[in-house]
Amino acid sequence: MVISPFEDRYKTEINALFDEEAKLQKWMIVEVALAKVHAQLGNIPKDAPKKIENGATKVKVERVHQIENEIHHDLMAMVKALSEQSGDAGKYVHLGATSYDIEDTATALIFVEAIGMVQKSMEKLGATIKKLAIQNKNLVCVGRTHGQHAVPTTYGLKFAIYYQELKRNMERLGEAKKRVAVGKMSGAVGTMATFGTGGPKIQKMIMKELGLEESKASNQVIQRDRHAEVLCDLGLIAAMLEKIAKEIRNLQRTEIAEVYESFGAKQVGSSTMPQKRNPHKSERVCSLARLVRANVLTAMENIALEHERDLTNSANERAIFAESFISVDYMLVEMTKILGGLNFFHENIKRNLELTNGLIMSERLMIYLVENKKMGRQEAHELVRTMAQEAFSGKKHLKALVIDKKLLSKKEADELFDYSTYTGCAKEIVENAVKD
Repeated sequence: MVISPFEDRYKTEINALFDEEAKLQKWMIVEVALAKVHAQLGNIPKDAPKKIENGATKVKVERVHQIENEIHHDLMAMVKALSEQSGDAGKYVHLGATSYDIEDTATALIFVEAIGMVQKSMEKLGATIKKLAIQNKNLVCVGRTHGQHAVPTTYGLKFAIYYQELKRNMERLGEAKKRVAVGKMSGAVGTMATFGTGGPKIQKMIMKELGLEESKASNQVIQRDRHAEVLCDLGLIAAMLEKIAKEIRNLQRTEIAEVYESFGAKQVGSSTMPQKRNPHKSERVCSLARLVRANVLTAMENIALEHERDLTNSANERAIFAESFISVDYMLVEMTKILGGLNFFHENIKRNLELTNGLIMSERLMIYLVENKKMGRQEAHELVRTMAQEAFSGKKHLKALVIDKKLLSKKEADELFDYSTYTGCAKEIVENAVKD
């Protein structure tokens, strides 16, 4: 029976990194690396690592769970299961290590792979956003601040802004990847006492074998600021995706109706209202973003473990690591699909530009009066403000009011109230923002 929606509903390729089988394999990879180093240093027979490595291919999750049910320790259950399959080399499994030498080092391996998969999903989304920015760099629409019509902008600029934020998130995640790609082999409290004076060399050799950096100082665990940083970055990615999804949801409102999610020929929007065309995919992205952000707080609280460590991080990390990575990867994949199939309703975009009867050109009119009619800036502002109120109250077009008051000629007014000519450097900004 499936309990978690991450096992099916929100599943992506990244799930394979977090299932029980994958975790077990990573644990045993670290155990094999430990045995190899011991053999290289002459601490155990030369043929022991190969026997342990072969044994690892025979260990079954079911057997590990069977042992765990008896001894109530998941890592030691793996050690026993691996020892069973390693013949006479079984007695050398886990030599000198503590549980979290294995678990935290394995977690680093999982995080590195998971971040790599998220980065690939981000690259695909970036290509889609870049395409939309270029395609729509000249598509003029009304800009909104405080939920109110402001001045014209372009859809290309909207997407260019998203593209730049995506880039920053990729840079952040890349930096965090370096800091989380760290393992340890330092024992129960970080002193390496079980390895004697050879501890630092053993740790260094193991991490080289695994392609990880070594922790310069640790207690029983890798310090949780490293994992919290990654989850913070995943939270930022989720927030960015929510920003895009929320904009789509608002622009899909019936009263605005400028863009719509794609809608299949047999798709159902509501069980009772047949006409509904809900932005449910974007809403799903917003919903999952809340979960990812909540997990960030838990990861932060895991930093302050007691003394050389306690176990208060363990249970929640079984959930928050997988949930956060799977959620974000799913959201990235989903957003790529949403944007790839986004429908633009150009007639509504044009209609909304005219919705306020020219009031969105008030700023341009004020600047024009200052530059061409020798008015002071504050004087022009007050004049346009009062005219804007008059136009709003009387349901008149601001352009007509300006002509009636003989502030501008009809030719001047026609040119000034052309929305397509008041987008400033938007086209250049878009091109520069996505040129890389």
